[in-house]
Amino acid sequence: MNEQRIALVLGATGGIGGEMARHLVAQGWRVRALTRRTDMEGGDFEWIKGDATVAEDVARAAKEASLIVHAVNPPGYRDWDSLVMPMLENTIAAARRENARILLPGTVYNYGPDTAAEVDEDAPQNPVTRKGAIRAGMERRLRDVSREGVRSLIVRAGDFFGPRAANNWFSQGLVKPGKPVTAVSYPGTRGVGHQWAYLPDLAEAMTRLVSMEDRLRPFERVHMGGHWDPDGSRMIDAIRAATGRADLPARRFPWWLVDLASPFVVTFREMREMRYLWRTPLRLTNDRMRELLGEEPHTPWNEAVSASLQGIGAG
Repeated sequence: MNEQRIALVLGATGGIGGEMARHLVAQGWRVRALTRRTDMEGGDFEWIKGDATVAEDVARAAKEASLIVHAVNPPGYRDWDSLVMPMLENTIAAARRENARILLPGTVYNYGPDTAAEVDEDAPQNPVTRKGAIRAGMERRLRDVSREGVRSLIVRAGDFFGPRAANNWFSQGLVKPGKPVTAVSYPGTRGVGHQWAYLPDLAEAMTRLVSMEDRLRPFERVHMGGHWDPDGSRMIDAIRAATGRADLPARRFPWWLVDLASPFVVTFREMREMRYLWRTPLRLTNDRMRELLGEEPHTPWNEAVSASLQGIGAG
């Protein structure tokens, strides 16, 4: 009988980390979740008290693991410069010791406005933001250590949305969590495409990918096609369908307020830096994903948006 596979999830209290942990459990993995919180216990995970910034804590939690999901970020967009790379180094050290593969949920922040409209896994990365530069640096570091035997899988995707995803454009920009939807506030330029990733689909795809170790390269990069909105109207129409209000108003996102507050509010400053992604079409092509999985998991637009609105209390 095969022994149960062990996965350590860093960031299990967050949207993508939590979704990934739940999918791994459903597929028979034994999941450990490292957290600084003292109120997390029970359920399907083995909660381990510790801090991803402390190498000894990560090493202890990763013992005998064959997978480390690195889905942890500094809270509130703060201290990225000083915390992100040290946390990744802790994960690398633990993965090296246990011969585990690292899974990094990637983003489109690595790509600047000079990127082609359709982006494959090998496209050049020329980030123009601080956060994008850090993300690109994380990927370079994983590429470098893959030559030393530390395996990794990076799965890049568009903007997250989902029933348990709180800190994202969908739940903090387009609609308001915990309140009935009275209007859609759309950040993008009409006519410009935008890519979304439904978190349950993304977690399902990643869970399937990490289960085919024999087909993965030591340094593997895969793109999620997700939900492509060719002109900004598809997401708005899906929200209207989910709320049953065909006349739901769609308004321009108040970028002027973001511009005004960005010198004083860190979150607004980060949002302002990423505005180019709402003005320039950037679509990740998923050829490698389809090569490995056949077809990627894909929940229909209206079903995914309806579940997301219900999950954040805006249905």
